[in-house]
Amino acid sequence: MSAGMETRPETAAATRATAPGRGRDSDGSRRARGASSAATKRAPWVLLFPFLALFLLTFLVPILMALVSSFTQVRRGGLFGETGVVTQFAGFSNYAQVLGDPNFTASIGRMFLFGIVQVPLMLILCTVLALLLESASAKWPGLFRAAYFLPYGVPGVIATILWSFLYVPGLSPIIDVAETFGVSPDFLGPNTVLWSIANIVTWSYTGYNMLIIIAQLKSIPVELYEAAKVDGATPLRVATSIQLPLIRPALLLTAVFSIIGTLQLFAEAQVLQRVAPAIDSQYTPNLSAYTTAFAYNDYNVAAAQSVLIALVAFTLSIVFLTITNRKSA
Repeated sequence: MSAGMETRPETAAATRATAPGRGRDSDGSRRARGASSAATKRAPWVLLFPFLALFLLTFLVPILMALVSSFTQVRRGGLFGETGVVTQFAGFSNYAQVLGDPNFTASIGRMFLFGIVQVPLMLILCTVLALLLESASAKWPGLFRAAYFLPYGVPGVIATILWSFLYVPGLSPIIDVAETFGVSPDFLGPNTVLWSIANIVTWSYTGYNMLIIIAQLKSIPVELYEAAKVDGATPLRVATSIQLPLIRPALLLTAVFSIIGTLQLFAEAQVLQRVAPAIDSQYTPNLSAYTTAFAYNDYNVAAAQSVLIALVAFTLSIVFLTITNRKSA
């Protein structure tokens, strides 16, 4: 009993001696876990910072600057601005000037007509090509996919120059052959140059849209094809009953991209302007904004034009998606 009584103070002393150490270890481990948790939370933002910085500088900042510029005007004092330049708030006067310009509104209407004809035609063509290349009887599908996609790799300026050799009389072998049969086509006339541009755009982007649809076709489960084969479905029935309904998301995506791209048409019209008198400096909305900014040095009105082009593209895309979703519902 006495021995036990003697050992208890030693045990208590040892406990008191070790207790502060355990407390320090516990506090240190909590601090280490807190620091590790904070570092874990910061890690995604550190990794995302380069992208966010570039996104801010190259996307958000230009949009905000264009919006601000579209609501301002620059007043120059004197004949050449020698007495000073003042930037002031202009309200919606720039937008009123743009909407009051018949050439700009005509360019919007021209691109609207362009989209009504060219976009459905291109979507039908790329869908047919995708279905043919993904059919079981297709030979060398990889070769033909690369061949159809190749025009997309040609820059728009180069593609337009190449096609201009087929449009200009005296250079075009198509016109020479047609004239031997007594026909003189005018690819660059006032009534045909828009469709000559549509031909270039269709040639350039059909292969790109085709690959998007092919990617959607490859995601269709094989079991559906096997079930259709067991039921005796023909290739046409498989295309209409299985493939077309299941590639609807890809078709909507390509349609929206095409609508936006229609209003962004620029390089083709600018290059053909050299050989087609029917194309003026405001033939397309983007060309009109470019001319206003760099030919007339009216950057504020050009900013208003750019904002309106973006709003029209956004509105058309939303209307298209709303109509298609309503039909599917």
